[in-house]
Formats: sequence, C-alpha cells, structure tokens
Amino acid sequence: MQRRSLLLGSMIFSAAGLCAAQSDWPGKPITMIVPFPPGGLADLVARPVAEAMSRELGQPVVIENRAGAGGGIGMAAAAKARPDGYTVLMALSSLTVLPEADQILGRPAMFALDDLRPIARFTADPTVLAVRVDSPWKTARDFVEDAKKRPGAINYGSSGNYGTMHVPMEILAQTAGVKLTHIPFTGAGPAVVALLGGQIDAVSSGPATVLQQVKAGKLRVIAHWGAGKLNALPDVPSLKDAGYNAEYAQWSGLFVPRDTPEPVAQRLRAAARVAAQDVKVKDVILNAGSPVLYQDAPDFKTYVQADAMRMAEVVKRMGKVD
Repeated sequence: MQRRSLLLGSMIFSAAGLCAAQSDWPGKPITMIVPFPPGGLADLVARPVAEAMSRELGQPVVIENRAGAGGGIGMAAAAKARPDGYTVLMALSSLTVLPEADQILGRPAMFALDDLRPIARFTADPTVLAVRVDSPWKTARDFVEDAKKRPGAINYGSSGNYGTMHVPMEILAQTAGVKLTHIPFTGAGPAVVALLGGQIDAVSSGPATVLQQVKAGKLRVIAHWGAGKLNALPDVPSLKDAGYNAEYAQWSGLFVPRDTPEPVAQRLRAAARVAAQDVKVKDVILNAGSPVLYQDAPDFKTYVQADAMRMAEVVKRMGKVD
C-alpha cells in the first residue's frame, strides 16, 4: 500500500512538474532548424519569421542551418529532437518526398512524416526554370527541343537527390520525354552560384532564390511549374502554357516533433500566426518574390498529407537515384 502511495505521489509530482514547465514555456532560446544552407527559400523565410516569433514569445528564436541529403539531415534532427518546444523546423516540400525516396532506395528512413507535427505554412510557390542570360534558350520549348536533340547534354543543379529542385525537373523530363543530367548540391544557394559561374545550365527553384539575379540581369526565367501567373514574374509563362503538363509547388512551413505538448504547440501556432501577419515578414518575403500564403495547422496538415500522396507517385516514377 505504501509503495502504491509513493508511486501515485511520484506520478502526481511529475505531472505537476510537466504542467508547470509547459506554463513557463518558453524559458530559454528556441532553435529553428533550417535544413539547407543560407540563400535558399527555407532560409529566406525562416529569418524574418524567427525574428517576429522572438518578439511574440519573449525569447530568441535562433536559426541553425543543418544542410545535407536534400534537407534530410536537418529534418531528421528536428524529428528526433526532444519534444519540448525548444526545437522547431522550417521545412520545404521535400519533407513529403524524402521518406518515400528512402523506401525506393531500400535504406533506413531518416525520419517518418508523422514524426513531425505541422504548425503553419508560410509560402507555397510554383518553382521556376532559370537559366543564364547568355544561354540559347528563351522559352521552355527552346529548352526541351534542345534536350531532345542532345540527350543528357543539358545539366541542372539541385539541393540534393529527391529535393525541391530535383523533383520538378524530373517531372518536366518525364512529361516532355527528354533526358537531363542532374548535379546535386547541398542547397539552392550553392546551386545558383554554380549556375551563375557556368558550371551548370539550369535550375528549378522558388522565385525568391533567383529573383535578385534576374533583376540584376544575370539570370533569365523561361517558365514556371504553376497554373496561373506569378506575382513576382507575371510575364513568365507556365509549362502548361508551353504544352507540358508539369506542375509543382515549393512550400515552406513550420513543424515540431510529434509529441510536443499541446499547450506548447498552441503557443507556437499563435506566434506563427502573428509572424505571418507581421508587416516586416510580409515585406521581406514579398521582396524576395514569394508572397506569404499562410495556412494554420489544421489546413496545413491536410495540405501536407495530400502533397505526400501526390509526391509518392512522382518518386515511384523517378525510381532509384544514386
């Protein structure tokens, strides 16, 4: 009887301690993992959002760039982090692709999609096809017709195998019936640098990643993977306009480990909502070419699940990529 009483008392004490810890949250800085190097969409979104959330939560939200494996290293680190609210993840849409890719490759999964809980989506843009201004391609049809004449001769860079810059190019290649050569980098920033330096011929990326180089007259965007017009580049036609049934959206969103306590998740959700409405956040992201397209947790969860189902079919068609 005494043992049962001691056990019950310990459980009550632990529960009370947990509730107190949650009510005091956050009591120290929060780490926001960005699974790509600086210069890409995830980093461009994360920095103003982290600043705005810091003001709302009363503690610093510190960016930690953990690049590699198409974003998988940072995503896995966030998924396996202690679920106490002090580690959050700013992910891109490769989050829904990588678990399926691990299965295709027959390797242990870096993480499972349900290891992470969606908090908020901030952007959702079609990717764009960018080339140097001195390239011979003025339109998507120019690009595809050249690729048909020279199978494998045209190369493109990405943020890694099965990442958000790799998948859309393979969707185009499958749709147009062409062979392109894929060269993976650690993130969008390094891939764009390689494009500017002439080491690769093209990239597919979010508008924010290339817009400044387009404005500087160094890059040309010849098509996008959307269904309508882009806010940042309204004169650029879609691949569908050019006759290729290829669509892909690169989104960015905030996640936490699955077992993060509900009160903490709700605080983060509220802070993310405030950040999405912050004038500075909107201006920074819009100036980079990606308007804020906010989704709160319930809608974002549905969106992620639907995207994962669609991307699973794409990855199966891609097959094994070494």
